[in-house]
Amino acid sequence: MSAAEIAADVAAGRRSALEVVEESLARIAGAEADVHAFNLVTAEVAREQAAAVDAVVAAGGHPGPLAGVPVALKDNLCTRGIPTTCSSRILAGWLPPYDATVVGRLRAAGAVAVGKTNLDEFAMGSSTEHSAWGPTRNPHDLDRVPGGSSGGSAAAVAAGFVPLALGSDTGGSIRQPAALCGVVGVKPTYGVVSRYGLIAFASSLDQIGPFATSVADAALLFDVLAGPDPLDSTCLGDPPPSASARLGAGVEGLRIGVVEELAGADGIAPDVRARLDDAIEALVKAGAVVDSASVPAAVYGLSAYYLIAPAEASSNLARYDGVRYGVRRDGVDIGAMYNATRSEGFGAEVKRRIMLGTYALSAGYFDAYYGQAQRVRTLILRDFAAAYADFDVLISPTAPGTAFALGAKTADPLTMYLNDICTIPSNLAGHPALSVPFGTGDDGLPVGVQVLAPALGETVMFQVAAALEAAAPPAPVSLPRAAFDGGVR
Repeated sequence: MSAAEIAADVAAGRRSALEVVEESLARIAGAEADVHAFNLVTAEVAREQAAAVDAVVAAGGHPGPLAGVPVALKDNLCTRGIPTTCSSRILAGWLPPYDATVVGRLRAAGAVAVGKTNLDEFAMGSSTEHSAWGPTRNPHDLDRVPGGSSGGSAAAVAAGFVPLALGSDTGGSIRQPAALCGVVGVKPTYGVVSRYGLIAFASSLDQIGPFATSVADAALLFDVLAGPDPLDSTCLGDPPPSASARLGAGVEGLRIGVVEELAGADGIAPDVRARLDDAIEALVKAGAVVDSASVPAAVYGLSAYYLIAPAEASSNLARYDGVRYGVRRDGVDIGAMYNATRSEGFGAEVKRRIMLGTYALSAGYFDAYYGQAQRVRTLILRDFAAAYADFDVLISPTAPGTAFALGAKTADPLTMYLNDICTIPSNLAGHPALSVPFGTGDDGLPVGVQVLAPALGETVMFQVAAALEAAAPPAPVSLPRAAFDGGVR
């Protein structure tokens, strides 16, 4: 059932929220050992939240637009009194004293959080292999990665554990795993969804967004999450337009541009490009005007990102020093304590990015590296603005290929970083972008098409995504979901 159908049934009293949650927990128990989507399953807390929803329904109240819907939370979103680790040893056992704003909005909408999902440590990675608690596996092929950094959330939805999940997207960390797992993943406009309570990686790039099995469910969750928040100074002051408003409007007459710098980038697999071409054909048949578009500075996006993001991470992660919270390792003096705590607490990829960012910010190199990267960011913004003068939305591949084998790219960070080549430009611009499943590659694994829109263009972005979803070939069924539906694993 879709999230919208579950919520309607619970609100009408046709099903209880507790029944829905028990089904979700049973699915998790049946396949979580294989997938490892979760760092923590909060079964008792989920049952308490479900009982509260049922009590509202029994009293004749309105339980909210997500009544009784199970949701998984990426483990970098603060949850009051529940461990939040960022999949890092340095935060092992830390209990936040407050909830992230999005967690509170989910609860107010009647959703039920069933657990905290695995991620690349501090959201730094593209495969969910850089986790202190071990890798997550792709539910379509357990020998392959789910993408990252929000791989646990993507896998939880793809496996059928939950209909909805939250992730964070700094350079593609929602959209890329969504593509590899065959689900819908959305990065909203920067500032539309509050970041309060999101443990920061790169503050000018991070954004929280939804995973779902359908465009309509993703739009429903987006509408719950979006809106002003006085606790986040970077949050926009006015509510955004509804993402659900024009889902059925079609694409007749819309101008859609194919970003050739992304569609033709080095490393885009032929089968991924073929699925993009199929999507273009489907949009043309549906009445859209599709043409080639250019965002010239996008080719420098990867280089600029891997200076800006590590620089901000170097600053943000300085707070993990063993003094205020998290793990502490003693030393003969404070310097030794810092060194021992951070050396043991951080994994190799986090250390690599801290060192890269510290170097980029250091005296004598700031202008040549960080300053130059910010100038490239400005060029990307200008080029997107020029493209959106001619087109309503843009499209591209989401990821260069389908899900790759576990361990295939961990030894070569640069190869791993190339997985985000198509997603990073939207983060640098602060614009919304969405990945929608569209067929499979030659290996039978999911392929995603990315829909990009100008700032606050979520309504038309979802409109186009819904049209693509309607025209997409049948989606593959993941191994855990097949088992739940009576298939053979």
